[in-house]
Amino acid sequence: MLNNIGLPGLLLIAVVVLVLFGRGKISSLMGEVGKGITAFKKGVNDGTKEIEDASAEDARDVTPETEAEKEKDKA
Repeated sequence: MLNNIGLPGLLLIAVVVLVLFGRGKISSLMGEVGKGITAFKKGVNDGTKEIEDASAEDARDVTPETEAEKEKDKA
């Protein structure tokens, strides 16, 4: 259905939306969309960083035990 919309159709839709909502409303809406995208990217980066930190912490814990620690575990 949307495959046959060309450039003139998209321009007509843009003009109708502009007339219905006005320039101010559209610009504020796009600002909110931009803030949402920024927040999403920040959340993804924070999640990735947490995963990397957890895997780095696990990697640090693989140090071999000393002989004294092995004797304590046996007792």
